[in-house]
Amino acid sequence: MSSIMTNSAAMSALATLRSIDKSMESTQNQISSGYRVGSSKDNAAYWSVATTMRSDSKALSTVQDALGLASAKSDTAYAGLNSAIDIVTEIKAKLVAAREPGVDKDKVNKELTELKNQLNSISQSASFSGENWLYNDSTAAAGTKEMVGSFTRTSAGTVSIQTIDFDTSKSVLIDTKNANKGLLTVGVQVTQPSGTTTSTATYFLYNASSSTAATGSEVKISSTTTDDNLEGMIMAVDSTLKTMTDTAATLGAVNKRIETQSAFVKSLSDVIDQGVGRLVDADMNEASTRLKALQTQQQLGIQALSIANSNSQNILSLFR
Repeated sequence: MSSIMTNSAAMSALATLRSIDKSMESTQNQISSGYRVGSSKDNAAYWSVATTMRSDSKALSTVQDALGLASAKSDTAYAGLNSAIDIVTEIKAKLVAAREPGVDKDKVNKELTELKNQLNSISQSASFSGENWLYNDSTAAAGTKEMVGSFTRTSAGTVSIQTIDFDTSKSVLIDTKNANKGLLTVGVQVTQPSGTTTSTATYFLYNASSSTAATGSEVKISSTTTDDNLEGMIMAVDSTLKTMTDTAATLGAVNKRIETQSAFVKSLSDVIDQGVGRLVDADMNEASTRLKALQTQQQLGIQALSIANSNSQNILSLFR
């Protein structure tokens, strides 16, 4: 039935055209923004997950920066400690050489003095961003340093920060306030030869003129230094060297953990970004193809609406 009051064909064509226009708007938004799910109205569940994971990814990026700073600090301390170990090894070799009969011990002591000055220079120079794990001139004792290591979210949605810790009181070489807290300034007790028997003696490698002085005698020699005392000094230096080596091993392990964690956080951040992309990113090839099809449908819809609107004009011709 044809009616001049109600044009059903035009109404149907108009509804179809509106649907096409709505789909075109959605597709154009995807192409312009690059997102298939750009807001909660597109897909509330996916949008919520993506927003949360983007936030976590940004937090992981901050963790990466923190790990970079931690790596720089630990690398600086490790480099300084390694250099100090080389110097102490050289001091030990000089003391062994001084044990040889006929060696001018006064000249050897001059070399020892310069080597010890170098130890002081290394300790003070091993500083990064205002932190020095090898040298302490503060009344407060060196303590544990916490470095941000990771950001985690549990299945329940609870977030937490994990840290990588290192006790710098174990790595301080020189302490100008309390000599007993520095590896080079603390007195080391040894059992040295004493004629046909043995005796107990205490030696420290470096005299930092600390407020709280170390017990024992400084490792320095002269022409009057006995062979027994020289052997005791060698024992003390060797004990100090072992402690420094253990500390360097611990610091090296911390360095390796920071390096491994940094690589993991980078990979995790990339995986999260890829996962979010799968949820909300638009397939540009598909979107552009769909837009082309919708444009064609729109043109056909306009043409169909035009045809439907002309039906009433055809009715008028019947009355002519």
